[in-house]
Amino acid sequence: MNRHTFVRTLLAAAAGIACAAGAQAQAIKLTLGHGAAVGNPRHEASVRFAEVVKAKSGGRIEVQVAPSAQLGDDAAMVTALRTGALDMSANSQGALANAVPEYAAFGMPFAFSSPAAAFKLLDGPLGKELADKSAEKGLILLGTWDNGIRQMTNSKRPITKVEDMKGLKMRVPPDATLVDIMTALGAESQQIKFAELYVALQQGVVDGQENPLVNIHASKLYEVQKYLTMTNHQFQMTPFLMSKRTWDRLGEADRKAVQEAAAEATALQRRLSAEADEKLLADLKSRGVQVSTVDKAAFAKATAEVAAKWEAGPIGPYVKKVLAAARAQ
Repeated sequence: MNRHTFVRTLLAAAAGIACAAGAQAQAIKLTLGHGAAVGNPRHEASVRFAEVVKAKSGGRIEVQVAPSAQLGDDAAMVTALRTGALDMSANSQGALANAVPEYAAFGMPFAFSSPAAAFKLLDGPLGKELADKSAEKGLILLGTWDNGIRQMTNSKRPITKVEDMKGLKMRVPPDATLVDIMTALGAESQQIKFAELYVALQQGVVDGQENPLVNIHASKLYEVQKYLTMTNHQFQMTPFLMSKRTWDRLGEADRKAVQEAAAEATALQRRLSAEADEKLLADLKSRGVQVSTVDKAAFAKATAEVAAKWEAGPIGPYVKKVLAAARAQ
C-alpha cells in the first residue's frame, strides 16, 4: 500500500467512525408508561407502537414500554408528561380530565351505546378541539384508544335495580364524573389506585368496582368479585399522549414516524377491544361469575342530574356540544 492509498484508507475509516458517532448521537430513546396489565389491549397497542415507530425511523427511535403502573398511577404519569419527566403514556380519561377538564365531557352517564359511537365524535372536530386543549397544557394527543363501556362488579349481591346500589362501597378511579354517578345511584365512592384494587377487593376495603370487561378480566378481579352487572353506565377513552417537551425535540421526519405509528397502534387497540367483550363475558360466566342486567332507563333517569351538573359547570359549553352530537347519532 503506497502512502496516498494509506491516507485515503485512514480518511475513509475516520469518516465511517464519524458517521457512526453521528447516528448514535441522533438515536432517540423514549419511555411509554401505562397502568394496564400485560395482555390488555392497551399494552398490546403500546408494544405495537414501539415496533412500528422503530421501523419507520430506521431504528433511530426506540421506545421502552413500562406497563402495570411501574412508573406510577395515571395521575402521576400525567404530571410527569407535563413536566417532561415522562415521554409518553396511554393514560386514562379521568386522570387527564384533572389537567384538561374537557375530557370529562365524554364521561357523561349513558351518553354512548358503544365505543364506536364515541369515536365518531373523537375522530372529528370535537376530538380536534380536545387535542388543541391538550397542547395548551403541554400534552400532545396522538390518538384516542378504547377503554370500553364500563360495567360494575361487587361481592355483596346481584344488581338489577337502582335500589340495589344503595350503600355499596364502590371503588372509582380519580374521575369526578364517576364519583357523581355513584353518588346519584346511592353508592359510596372511594378512590383506590388500580394497582392496589385487587387487594382492596380481596380484603373488603370496598365492596365493588367498575371497569370495562377487558380490565376486569386481565387483572383477574373475578377471583374476588362474585357478581357482575352489565350496567353500560359510561364510556371511557384511553388518551394516547406524548409530552409536548418531547414532541418539540423531534424533527419533522420523526414526528411523521410517531404519528404514523400512533395511527397503527390506535387501529389495533380499538380492534382488540371491540373483539374482546363477547369472548370475555363468556369466560367470566364459565368462571362462576353471576351476571345480571339493569333497567337502563331507570339508571339513566337516576343519573340525569350528573349531566345537568356538568352542563352548568365551567366546561358546560363543550359538554353540551358533545351530548348534542351524541344524541344526534
